[in-house]
Formats: sequence, C-alpha cells, structure tokens
Amino acid sequence: MAEICRGNRGNVVGLLPASETRDLSNDDIIRKYYCIHFPHKLSPSIRKLATQHQPTVDVLATIISPNVKMMQTMMFMKGPNSPGQNWHQDEYYIPTRDASLTGTWVAVERAEIENGCLWVIPGSHKRRVIYPTRDHGKPQEFDPTPVAINYPYDEAKDAIPCVLNPGDAIFFNGYLLHRSLRNNTKSRTRLSFANHYMSAESLLPWNCDGKVKGYVEDMRDIELVCGEDPYAWKGKENCVGCIPYVRGSLAWKPPSA
Repeated sequence: MAEICRGNRGNVVGLLPASETRDLSNDDIIRKYYCIHFPHKLSPSIRKLATQHQPTVDVLATIISPNVKMMQTMMFMKGPNSPGQNWHQDEYYIPTRDASLTGTWVAVERAEIENGCLWVIPGSHKRRVIYPTRDHGKPQEFDPTPVAINYPYDEAKDAIPCVLNPGDAIFFNGYLLHRSLRNNTKSRTRLSFANHYMSAESLLPWNCDGKVKGYVEDMRDIELVCGEDPYAWKGKENCVGCIPYVRGSLAWKPPSA
C-alpha cells in the first residue's frame, strides 16, 4: 500500500505530489490517505487476495451463489483523527438486480471502538428496503457519504460494534445498515480491506457512483471469483469509472516531534 501511495504501482487519481511525500516513512505516507479504491488493479497480490483466497471464496460461494463476481476493492487506512462513514447501505450505491451484493470487511490491524471500527445494525438487511439519505452536516465526524434516514431502528439500542483482530473478517448483505466512527486515537491507524461481490448470474446496473453517464445495463469491469460467468460472451471492460483513486484524510496531522 505504501508503494501505491507513492505512485510506484501506476496512476492513482488524487495522490499528493511526490515532492511532498518522498521523505515520509511508509507508515506516514499511508496515513496521508483515508482510502484507496480499486487497489487490485495496481497489485497482483491484492487481486489474488480478493479473488483467490480460498476460505473467502468458500464463504462467498455458500452465501451468494456457486458463481460469484467482484466489482470493487477498497483499502481503508484511516489514520489518527480520520472521520468515519455515517449510516449507509452498500446496495444504495451498487445496485444489483437480485439483492446478492455482499461486502467483505477484513481487519488488517485490530479494529475497535477507539480507532473507528465498523458498527452494524443486525437484521437491518432482511426487509430489503433502501432508505432515503441526506447530508449529515457533521464534516468533522464523518466523510461526505450521505447518511441513511427514516429507518425503523434505534441505533442506541440496536447497533453493535464489530471489534476484530488482524485477519478477522465479516461478510454482510448490501442492504445492511452499517457505519464507522472517527478514529479517536493519537497514533494508531485502522487498516482494513473491504471488497464487494455479487452473483455472476445477475446483471450489474452500476454507473460507478455517477462517474459513468447514462444508464448502465451491465457494468463489465469485474473479476470472476468462482464458478462460471453466464455473461462471459460480453467480454470485460476497463470502465472509466473504476480508475484507482484516493480519498484524502484531510484531518490528519503529523505527530509532533
């Protein structure tokens, strides 16, 4: 990840100029960014981890389908003081025709409440309802992702934190309400690897969060994870909306000497 953040693995939209980062340690350059999207396009080892890690593949084939495809990888660095993401549903952003969207969230470092672990509302996916969203108005606490509203749950009673050790993973449906809070530590990161998968039998009408104009019937910038792709005859594409890019951690400040 440090090599990607330095621009040594290919073009990444949004990286800081090399003149500002060349003297930083690997740990410090990672803390400059909140998240890197589509790192599997820059690293064969990340692509292999996302698509060929057999225990992960076995779970996906069990809970989704014998035929699974992947459309997105994300590496969250989340350095000290980095904001969280407010309540949201992944299916709101990545629509599937069969509600098969599944997220995996792997802790690379220990994730706990203090450094901004994931929170979920168990069972909130079962209704298969997409809730409306609005701006949350808390830029110091959460990134710009709109917050889901009007859901019939009490976060004070229903939400639980997902405290994970390195290597632990959780799998959740795209309709599940989840969030993360601010990293309130002074020196710790919260590295995590999050990917999105779905049934290969289903079309993917995803416009890459608005980066692709017009209606998208079936986005084909995907990786087959297991089984067969019934739409393999369509071929694959390098979608203009799936270019690796970073989201900056603007709140991060270097530790004092």
